[in-house]
Amino acid sequence: MDSLITAAAHALAAGDPLGALKRVALRDDAPALALRGIAMAQLGDLARAKVLLRRAARAFGPREAVARARCVVAEAEIALVSRDLSRPARTLEAARATLDAHGDRVNAAHARYLEVRRLLLMGRLDDAERMLADVDPSSFPAALRTAHELILAGIAMRRLRTKAAGQALTRAKVAARRAGIAALDAEVQGASRALTTPAARLIASGKERLLFLKDVEALLASKALVVDACRHVVRHAGAVISLTTRPVLFALARALGEAWPEDVPRDVLLSRAFGAKHVDESHRARLRVEIARLRRVLRPVANVSATKRGFALKPGVRPLLKSAQVVVLARPVEDEHAAVLAFLADGESWSSSALALALGASQRSVQRALDALAAAGKVQSLGRGRALRWMTPPLPGITTTLLLPAPLPID
Repeated sequence: MDSLITAAAHALAAGDPLGALKRVALRDDAPALALRGIAMAQLGDLARAKVLLRRAARAFGPREAVARARCVVAEAEIALVSRDLSRPARTLEAARATLDAHGDRVNAAHARYLEVRRLLLMGRLDDAERMLADVDPSSFPAALRTAHELILAGIAMRRLRTKAAGQALTRAKVAARRAGIAALDAEVQGASRALTTPAARLIASGKERLLFLKDVEALLASKALVVDACRHVVRHAGAVISLTTRPVLFALARALGEAWPEDVPRDVLLSRAFGAKHVDESHRARLRVEIARLRRVLRPVANVSATKRGFALKPGVRPLLKSAQVVVLARPVEDEHAAVLAFLADGESWSSSALALALGASQRSVQRALDALAAAGKVQSLGRGRALRWMTPPLPGITTTLLLPAPLPID
């Protein structure tokens, strides 16, 4: 490797893409093409970077398996930034195996982190933790240690372990300063803001206030009966009752939870659960049926009692729990397409297929949601055809952790 290639590689490692381009911008040999591609990626020209990396991979000879594998890893990182989640994982896994076999532990670890970040984006926290379980970052460069700690913080925040998340972010800040890369330091600061911005709303006794992630964690660990509108479940004393597939029952539970300790009139329940504007006897009969179903479902944690004008929620079936408070935990943003907005709020551009893959929904459903959000001026599209991408500025003043599709803990 000649001196210009070496100098360009050191510049890229230090986060100086312009310094790297000054040395290799006019060269078309395989190493220079690869470095130019990485430099363009750092500058944000992802399309050009992808082209250069593919040219470099083809230009490397058959005996240069490590160099080709590094190009694959760099292209995988571009795909992740571009939110191309459909890229086959086996391609990156093969590159990682090649790098491991040739002793390139740093780039092999980088490949592993890319796959873990992809799993984290898709809400597959268990798989992400398993991939990190046998990784020891102590011998890695500071930039790679920062990436490791950011992933740990992301997993901890999604699992509502705020203390562990704060510790990981503290370690990430230290590693980022040692790396001396401004973009990396900015990424850590951005991740840290999730702990200091409102993450949810608490509705109790007719009053509402914003909660931080640590407040949500404390609430779920308390003795309160929580009607969780973030995950459509009811939680109390370690028990979790899911109503994700029963929207009518959850609408009734939420209405009762918001009004506690007061009761809710029957006409209000009919409007909340069925959207009924003109109530007749058939609506009242259906309400009685659904209330009976809700009473049966909530029996392990609460009772639903009839009153003169409607129904009321009574927490706790055991004496020690009957004095528990009833609260509703709501999303920071109430929107029909809040889950789609949560992904777009990271400021990156997403394709509808990537959003469908991350949400576990059909692409047609996601496209309808995007069209509705675009009509409301909440998202915007870039490109055309297969290159069409969707994005929106970050939602001001909130963190989107509780909008993302991952189960919240019960302890």
